[in-house]
Amino acid sequence: MAKTNLSIMIGSRYSRARRRNGFISFISAISILGVAIGVWVLISVISIMNGFGNELRGRILDVAPHISITGQGNRLNDWQALTKTVDSNPEVLGRAPYIYAQGLLTLNGAVTGSLVKGVLPEEEIKVSEIADHMDVGSFQLLQKGKYNVVLGRGLAAKVGASVGDKVTFISPQGQSTPAGLMPRLRRFTVVGVFGGLGPDEFDSALAYIHMADAAKLYKTNDSVTGLRVKLKDPFVAREVTAQLADELNYRFYVDNWTTQHKSFFRALEVERRMVFITLFLIVAIAAFNIVSTLIMVVTDKRADIAILRTLGLSPAKVMGIFFVQGVTSGVVGTVIGAIAGVLTALNLANIIAFIEGLIGYELLPASVYIVTDFPAELRWDDVWVIVITSITISMLATLYPAWRASKTEPAEALRYE
Repeated sequence: MAKTNLSIMIGSRYSRARRRNGFISFISAISILGVAIGVWVLISVISIMNGFGNELRGRILDVAPHISITGQGNRLNDWQALTKTVDSNPEVLGRAPYIYAQGLLTLNGAVTGSLVKGVLPEEEIKVSEIADHMDVGSFQLLQKGKYNVVLGRGLAAKVGASVGDKVTFISPQGQSTPAGLMPRLRRFTVVGVFGGLGPDEFDSALAYIHMADAAKLYKTNDSVTGLRVKLKDPFVAREVTAQLADELNYRFYVDNWTTQHKSFFRALEVERRMVFITLFLIVAIAAFNIVSTLIMVVTDKRADIAILRTLGLSPAKVMGIFFVQGVTSGVVGTVIGAIAGVLTALNLANIIAFIEGLIGYELLPASVYIVTDFPAELRWDDVWVIVITSITISMLATLYPAWRASKTEPAEALRYE
């Protein structure tokens, strides 16, 4: 035990000592700084990506159903009969029927494809946050028989529509006339425009109309496409989906947001992992600096090592001295970087506001980006993984120089001293 403490004592003293070779001290400082910068940047960027992911997920869940229930052929003939079963689940906050269809939207010669969603406004606001994302107009103006429409911001821009304009919807289902099969057309008045709902598919393609008007346009009679369900906690959607499917005797197709937007969230997770791996290369590069520093220190301390060996210190204990010195550099850099990263993540909004004020430029203008700020979510699990991995890399980086020090031959090292 005494010899082990001796290795730690000497290694710590070497770490604190002022070296005769100023270049070695400079390289040592650079290695500590490199580890600190790597850990700082990694924690900060991962926290920003966590924040962006949660922001986009929240915006999607504002308009996308937590759970949707539909029947064969995307038709639900008696949705009222399902409400008792759905409402009995303690995790359910609300439900609303909807008709979902495709069509063409035209105005003044401009034509574009659109996704049409027929809803009951008074029910839809219980399960969706669409009313809170209105740029202009009101979602409540969707009234039965009035043939009003609320367009996504991107969709309105494609055809040049604004509130008060008359747009024409063309249904893909034709109608028989003496002249043959003709497309079914209906003019709607634009009463609102919404935006900022996450992926481009919402803003650039989605249009809301009253469910009764959608039933007439698409000839669905009394059937609807499905029933939308909102949960208290959207992250238990898979469990509630299984419960509802079982209670409904698997007579209906029960889906949830985790599968409907699987590709999008998987892409976010893959991107997060790749950024994590890429940024960790900064820490790895700093670890190479630790290797080079220790190799130069070993060369500089050859005489000291030889004297310690002649006094009876074993090669393993010599290796321990330089192992402690290298790990000390890694730990110091990691701790400094972790503190800086945590402080940056917790105060990111103020930091970005200061930078924007300094340069006089908005980094995420609302006209270009869906998310106009830099949200950051600090997860302590991520911090611990980064800290432990950084220290582990620093420990591995010390093994070769420490092993090389343990192989020093006293007679050879002291020959020219």
